[in-house]
Amino acid sequence: MGQKINPLGFRLGTTQSHHSLWFAQPKTYSEGLQEDQKIRNSIKNYVQKTMRISSGVEGIAQIEIQKRIDLIQVIIYIGFPKLLIENRPRRIEELQMNVQKELNCVNRKLKIAITRIANPYGHPNILAEFIAGQLKNRVSFRKAMKKAIELTEQADTKGIQVQIAGRIDGKEIARVEWIREGRVPLQTIGAKIDYCSYTVRTIYGVLGIKIWIFVDEEK
Repeated sequence: MGQKINPLGFRLGTTQSHHSLWFAQPKTYSEGLQEDQKIRNSIKNYVQKTMRISSGVEGIAQIEIQKRIDLIQVIIYIGFPKLLIENRPRRIEELQMNVQKELNCVNRKLKIAITRIANPYGHPNILAEFIAGQLKNRVSFRKAMKKAIELTEQADTKGIQVQIAGRIDGKEIARVEWIREGRVPLQTIGAKIDYCSYTVRTIYGVLGIKIWIFVDEEK
């Protein structure tokens, strides 16, 4: 049987780097991990509450966390920054306050920076959000997948694979459907592959979306 492995963890140290950079003793490691999760969740919740685009895409591609003794630095890679930039200083301060309240860190400063990514639809998280929005609006899954692939082709990628699993179209029996365009060499460690898995709650149950995007190959 094929052994499935997370493509990001598989490539750590070659084409992938960690999304969190910090060091902890074994005793405090789990606390640090939960802290990271809290930061990510509170940022996503804030963005969900305050900035809804009509298509239902939040546009957060990745959240990087760097921790030092007296500072936590969070870099948010966002696809559609005009949502946050409208009245930017106030929005970011509000977001900082929210995250700090969640963490209740007294002796550490929190610093949030926002970076724009050039091709938002070349990133699996944003694509998955787009597909999730379509599925919630009861668009047929094949149509949603094909539209997502069209969007990625504009973003100049070498290949994409999209997989949806669960009670698709409200059918009684759960199944897995997938579609691939171009090359997706999952076995090649030198290939830079972006991956994400995303859960979407529809009226007839939970669906899982997985997206692999082949960005580039290291020569």
